[in-house]
Amino acid sequence: MSGTKKKIGVVIANLGTPAKPTTIAVYRYLAQFLSDKRVIDLPAIFWKPLLYGVILPLRSPKVAKLYQDIWTGKGSPLRYLTQSISDKLNVQFEHYQGANITCVSAMSYGKPSIDDEISKLLGQGIEDIVVLPLYPQYSATTTAVVLDKMSALFAKTRHIPQVRTIMQYCDNELFIDALTDSIRTHWQQYGQAEKLVLSFHGMPQRYVDAGDPYQKQCQRTAHAVVKQLGLNDDQWLITYQSRFGKAQWLTPYTDLTLKDLASNGTQSVDIICPAFAVDCLETIEEIEQQNRDVFIGAGGRKYNYIKALNDSDQHIAALKSLIEQQLHAM
Repeated sequence: MSGTKKKIGVVIANLGTPAKPTTIAVYRYLAQFLSDKRVIDLPAIFWKPLLYGVILPLRSPKVAKLYQDIWTGKGSPLRYLTQSISDKLNVQFEHYQGANITCVSAMSYGKPSIDDEISKLLGQGIEDIVVLPLYPQYSATTTAVVLDKMSALFAKTRHIPQVRTIMQYCDNELFIDALTDSIRTHWQQYGQAEKLVLSFHGMPQRYVDAGDPYQKQCQRTAHAVVKQLGLNDDQWLITYQSRFGKAQWLTPYTDLTLKDLASNGTQSVDIICPAFAVDCLETIEEIEQQNRDVFIGAGGRKYNYIKALNDSDQHIAALKSLIEQQLHAM
């Protein structure tokens, strides 16, 4: 292609993280996160007093301590791993034919915000945008929030660029290959446990009842993985983690399932979280640490967490392929 290449921005979007592992920073982050109607759909007249009067004052110090346990010299794992994915994709697209590609990372909550990063891209003369929310399974509580943030920005924008969003990739071939290869690599190093637990982030059951396709897409991911691994039905199971509050959430619950498995004689489990593109508080602190204690405390002997795909080469290749599909359609 001769002449000036089209400028295309790629936004790698994730949920977000506190700026620091302090009570104040966590309070601000949780206030933004839990005030989103996509996340908590209760009437504001009931929810806001509970949120600001009880939940934030009580939970912020506790969650801050959890973040302190996983914080690194690079900062929050979710933040720097998402940035690393963006950086590596920039290298992959450095010599892309037909367009100048700029990849950035952005967060639905906290910094760097979706508003700021897209505004910067527009200021650089970006003509088209590809958005890749790092959520393999679509949910109104995650992927739709990214769309909400963009819509709010574009409502104030005179010249709206063409935007193509990757809504889900729950059973994308390269994504499934990356997951199954990570499991096989783990087995080669540590041996195969009696059970493979695929733990997905939970959500209130009423959200699924209202039409959210998340649970069905979790099942699609899980079935694609175990089919490729050649597992029998008694060698694996799906669970849901990170429930909050007293409402009924998707079941079976991860922690209770692990306790039951150990109590009923299962001595070893491998656990992986296919809804998480990168490791974060919910995988490192909750799954790798807390749930290990649950399983071992109930009589289990061997518990192994298989890390998220993070910024591995195979994960980068899968994400690049997803983005290229959108580029070819522009």
